[in-house]
Amino acid sequence: MAIPFEFVIAGPPVSQQIRNRRRPGRREEWMQTVRTAAERRWDGEPPFIGEVAVTITYVSSRARLDVDNIPKPILDALKGLVYADDRQVADLMCRRKSLDPNLRIRNASPLFYESFRAGEQFLHVMVSNALLQEVIF
Repeated sequence: MAIPFEFVIAGPPVSQQIRNRRRPGRREEWMQTVRTAAERRWDGEPPFIGEVAVTITYVSSRARLDVDNIPKPILDALKGLVYADDRQVADLMCRRKSLDPNLRIRNASPLFYESFRAGEQFLHVMVSNALLQEVIF
């Protein structure tokens, strides 16, 4: 699968700031979960070599993670698979949305809609070509 590329992980993400003495290595476990989910959808092509835009959407009715701590482990997990290095990430959007039937969703992919309709929290990651993106203020 080439760029644009997307995948979904059921459940909550793990924060960059995870500090859990009872479960050391939780961040690394999370990165492997992300990598495995991406590998299932990636078609074996070499990593994309241009600049990329990454959109991360966490949809939940429970946890309220700090949105600024979600991206780094995800970006690191995709290195060498989807893109060669996370320095290629030119645009990054990370958002947290409530799993609420009144949430308005427009122009989302079928994969996102399918995950939302399941009614359980999930994380959706989309990687696209940054050069094809538009800057709007």
